[in-house]
Amino acid sequence: MTPFTHRLEVRFRDCDALGHTNNAVYLTYLAQARLAHWRSLWGFGASGQRPAASGVILARVECDYKRPTRYGDVLDVRLTIVEIGRSSFRYDCEILDDQGRTVVHAKTVQVMYDYTQNKPVPIPDEIRALLSA
Repeated sequence: MTPFTHRLEVRFRDCDALGHTNNAVYLTYLAQARLAHWRSLWGFGASGQRPAASGVILARVECDYKRPTRYGDVLDVRLTIVEIGRSSFRYDCEILDDQGRTVVHAKTVQVMYDYTQNKPVPIPDEIRALLSA
């Protein structure tokens, strides 16, 4: 499947005392990219949209750190859907610096979730089609 790319800049507040981007911040970068991807596909979280009973939750994340980044660095977060199940889908994620070098490689699993019933639900057909495209 074609990767989705979300560009962002490392903010001053993202850095630790040594001037590196804090490792936990990369998980926020992945979340920002996922939300941008879903918004581009089906308008997830768009202003004016009614809150839905069903949403998407993060079930698992695995992250390998390859090189540090610093304040002001421009990063591309690249997401590729590699598997779609009944109620979950999996991304292969890569964060690249402005020279195209891998900063972080990660894998995430997301689950469609019904907040009124507090349980996973099948991925709706229309969202499945968008994720598969």
